[in-house]
Amino acid sequence: MGIVGLDHVQLAMPRDGEADARAFYGAVLGFAEVPKPPDLAKRGGCWFAGDSVNIHLGVEEPFRPARKAHPALLVDDLAALRESLAGHGIDFSEGSPLDGYVRGDICDPFGNRIELMQKL
Repeated sequence: MGIVGLDHVQLAMPRDGEADARAFYGAVLGFAEVPKPPDLAKRGGCWFAGDSVNIHLGVEEPFRPARKAHPALLVDDLAALRESLAGHGIDFSEGSPLDGYVRGDICDPFGNRIELMQKL
């Protein structure tokens, strides 16, 4: 018996933030939206999936963005993603050196920190 993987990461969002979440996680980061089960959809929020990443956005009241706790997403071309992010007006902050990676941080539209990492 043991942990075999990670199903998803959940981040908080304010009520009625679904359009902003779709624009950022879907249009900017390229995740596909996944329908929430009907019972959970009543609560608001949205779910997104990538090749091996699932991110759930859930409504939290009162809302407070996660500035320290964060998902770290592996990317295959950080330079190209940075260029795309800049084209969308999204700031990228260089990360501290970490052996074997180049990395940095962005924030979603709600102020949640997201780390982007590329293996060297």
